[in-house]
Amino acid sequence: MSALSLPPLSAPTSPEAIRPMSAFLDMVKRRSATELNLCYQCQACGTGCPFIRGMDYRPNQVLRLVQFGMREEALKCKTIWVCVGCHTCSSQCPMGIDIAAIMDTLRLMAMEEGVPVGKPNIRGFHEEVLRSLEKYGRAHKLGIMLGYKRQTGGWLQDLDLGLKMLAKRKLELFPSRVKAAAEIADLFQCYWRESK
Repeated sequence: MSALSLPPLSAPTSPEAIRPMSAFLDMVKRRSATELNLCYQCQACGTGCPFIRGMDYRPNQVLRLVQFGMREEALKCKTIWVCVGCHTCSSQCPMGIDIAAIMDTLRLMAMEEGVPVGKPNIRGFHEEVLRSLEKYGRAHKLGIMLGYKRQTGGWLQDLDLGLKMLAKRKLELFPSRVKAAAEIADLFQCYWRESK
C-alpha cells in the first residue's frame, strides 16, 4: 500500500456493521469538537503540511479512515504522531475543519487505549515540545531537538538540516520567553497533578 492510497473498502452490509463505524466517528467528532464529515477530499490539507513525507496517510486520508469507522487503522497510523499541530492543514481547509484537533483527539484516544505508538521515539519528541512550552511559554525549536537527540542518541542525524535552518535564522540559539511564562508553568503543574 502506498503512502497516498488507502486500502479498498467494502461497504457495510448490515445495520450492525454500521453502528460501530458511526460510534467511532461520533466519538471523534464530539471529542475534537469538529465536524469532519464536511471533508470532501480536496486534499488541500496535505499541500502545505511540512511533515507530509514522514506520514503513512495524508491528513485527508486519516479523516476518511475515521469517516469509515476504521478505528484500528486510524489509531495505529504514523500520521497522528508525526503531526505537530502547526495548524497548516486546518488553515488550508476550505471547509474550516480543525484537522489538528482531530489529530490531537486520535493521539489521546490511542494513548488511552494503549495502542502502540505508530512511530518509534515520537512520543519523546512530543514530551520535549511540552517541556519547552512549560518552561518558556513557547516552543524553542533548538532546545526541543537537542532534548530529543539526547533521548534517542542520534546526534548527527539531521545535522545538515539543522545547519541550514541556523543559516536561514529558522532556529534561535537562545530561547525567548512569553511574559506570562509563570502562569503557563502553573497550568502545566495543575495538569500534571490532575493526570496522576
